[in-house]
Amino acid sequence: MRYLHPERDESLELALEDVFITPGYFAGGSRFEVDLRPADFPGGSHPIVSANMNAVTGKRMAETMARYGGLGVLPQDMALDTVDRIVRHIKQADPRYDTALSVSPRATLRDVLGIIRKRPHDMVVVVDDERRPLGIVTHADLRDRDQYTPAGALMSPRVVTIPIGTPNRDAFLLMEETRVKAVPVIDADGRLHGVLTRDDAVRLELLRPTLDPQNELMVAAAVGISAQAGAAAARLLEIGVSALVLDTAHGHQRRMLEALRAVRKVIGDRNVPLVAGNVCTAEGTIALIEAGADVVKVNVGPGAMCTTRMQTGAGRPTFTSAVVCAREARRRGKHIWADGGVRYPRDVALYLAAGASRVMVGTALAGTFESPGDVKEDRDGHLYKENYGMASARAVSDRTADLDPFERAKKGFFREGISTSRIYIPEGRESVGALLVEMITGVQSSCTYAGAATLEELHDKAVIGVQTLSGYSEGKPHGAERR
Repeated sequence: MRYLHPERDESLELALEDVFITPGYFAGGSRFEVDLRPADFPGGSHPIVSANMNAVTGKRMAETMARYGGLGVLPQDMALDTVDRIVRHIKQADPRYDTALSVSPRATLRDVLGIIRKRPHDMVVVVDDERRPLGIVTHADLRDRDQYTPAGALMSPRVVTIPIGTPNRDAFLLMEETRVKAVPVIDADGRLHGVLTRDDAVRLELLRPTLDPQNELMVAAAVGISAQAGAAAARLLEIGVSALVLDTAHGHQRRMLEALRAVRKVIGDRNVPLVAGNVCTAEGTIALIEAGADVVKVNVGPGAMCTTRMQTGAGRPTFTSAVVCAREARRRGKHIWADGGVRYPRDVALYLAAGASRVMVGTALAGTFESPGDVKEDRDGHLYKENYGMASARAVSDRTADLDPFERAKKGFFREGISTSRIYIPEGRESVGALLVEMITGVQSSCTYAGAATLEELHDKAVIGVQTLSGYSEGKPHGAERR
């Protein structure tokens, strides 16, 4: 990467909004030829990682991220028994088909309402005792019905199914012909195996699942920097996580380095990547790498739910943080993840151009059916989920639940995040799959504009210009409404 005007731009501290990619010559034939596989460690067809935030990554998010070629990081606040249960579920999940929601014919409308928004396919399959589909229930079947109506009376008995292994094109054309948005997938004995939506049949042509050497979906987990970091990491390795993320808001500190060395010792010769952060300086990057990090997580304060910069004045603009830290990591044969501040696909592309191997996304993924928490409805009927920062009073309270009330009260003073925020679920973008396709196709196009066919070429060839706020604003779409 180089700046368009290096004599001036190199000395500036730049945020994502301050910069742009200058178009250059592309020798390829199509954006679909661009290879977005990250270079840091095997696994993943693209560089998007879901953040280890309680309101972002749980079982459904981690499973779906891996199925669509990304990686999910389970939060450090999660009980290890819960992590064990989630990882076992993900390792057993089908790499291609979404997990089905199912009930018996004896279940009630109330039971259906409790699960129907746990997945974006809007389908609950009614199955017999052998898990063979009898009918399906969608939101359209729930209108004006008593909450104790049995599912057998609610369901539509017309069930269009496909067998495991049906090509995506054939599945899509069948759904088009029968005018359904999703179909149950059945095994050779006719038992329910999963669900495939019409959109997913197309997405799965673009996004390959993130698989480990055992051909199981990959999942990562975060660890805090307490004295128990080594023991927690050892348990997570037993559970079978694919990567460890040692995480704290201020990573350039003694406790982080001690925890890093302890976790590195526990990993030993296992082929498990160790990610650590967050930092935003060359010195912080060097310290974490020398203590044992394979990947350094970069940025302090840009997250949508983070108040660190306003509370403390500490941090650094996002783009410069990524550039400076990536340079130091690359000199040592290591990598960085850029964490926080992503609102548009351009932000992902700019982080990758700066030298990041992957980009961690939080709030942008929180408003999906796959994120943890229940879907809620405001007074106007709009759907939303609650989001909160990992250094907020709410998260601190959860993290210190085992302390006595006085100690919890003292720790409650130190908060650097928003405790609650409504993240609305936009129509047509309820699924993580929809957001990932938007981000990935944007990055593929960015590569072609920069003349690159891989992420490494994007970093090598990108020419970064610096713009005014007006330059940034004029790039936003402004033709949706005309009066």
